[in-house]
Amino acid sequence: MIDWSTLAHDLAAQAGKNPGKVRAIPLAGGDINRAFRLESSAGCYFVKVNSAALESMFVAERRGLEAILDCAAIRVPRVYQTGCATGFAYIVLEYIELAAVPAADRLAQALAAMHACRQLRYGFDIDNTIGSTPQLNRCSDDWVEFWREQRLEYQLALAQQNGLPTRLLDSGRRLAQELGRFFESYRPQASLLHGDLWSGNYAADSCGDPVVYDPACYYGDHEADLAMMELFGNPGARFFASYRERFPIDAGYPRRRDLYNLYHLLNHANLFGGGYIAQSQRIIDQLLAQLR
Repeated sequence: MIDWSTLAHDLAAQAGKNPGKVRAIPLAGGDINRAFRLESSAGCYFVKVNSAALESMFVAERRGLEAILDCAAIRVPRVYQTGCATGFAYIVLEYIELAAVPAADRLAQALAAMHACRQLRYGFDIDNTIGSTPQLNRCSDDWVEFWREQRLEYQLALAQQNGLPTRLLDSGRRLAQELGRFFESYRPQASLLHGDLWSGNYAADSCGDPVVYDPACYYGDHEADLAMMELFGNPGARFFASYRERFPIDAGYPRRRDLYNLYHLLNHANLFGGGYIAQSQRIIDQLLAQLR
């Protein structure tokens, strides 16, 4: 495991302080990494640890957190250090005491401001991960092509490698080829996205300010973040009303919501199998039915 004393001394040196007594307390939660609260006289930190082979995952997470921080729209944990030691990769983050779900209007305002941070092209300057799955972010001028090749077709290729049903693969590929029909009158701007914005990845701090974490950032359609918020939970009508006051939502969003969430369902089907396979197939069938 990580040499906590050495890490604490490095962090204390950055702050110009003495670490004093050091404690690393294991924390519950998280399916991918081990998490710890690192305490010393110099401060308190949140540390995620995994195999050294996954250092690039933490490097990409750092880049995403820094992109959101630079946007100055919503709070994220500051990153103090990433690295490898004794066969383990780690990322050291600001420790934030989290409270309940943030107020809907404050969350909507902050996310709308983050989505207003834009660039000209879709994608990101680094590939990252969605869960433990690689997520491709090669920059593109064509949103439909980006979503087809780097989201749906990539997950379908993994599904084939994992031996998922042929009907799922065939119907999924048909849907991917027809993707442009969902965007005939809508060309999204390239907004900064969290990328994995389910209800477990946002909360409020002790002052009630919204906080987001564990991002899978890229620039794309803001609807993709909104859709994910409705996949494993729902931020509610007040959230959407407040969000619309700051960032318009196209009338076709309900039609594309399942299309965007299909990416995450396919990822879950590839990672966990089970009911996610049937759920993915059901969504594909529903989307194809809309095109008849």
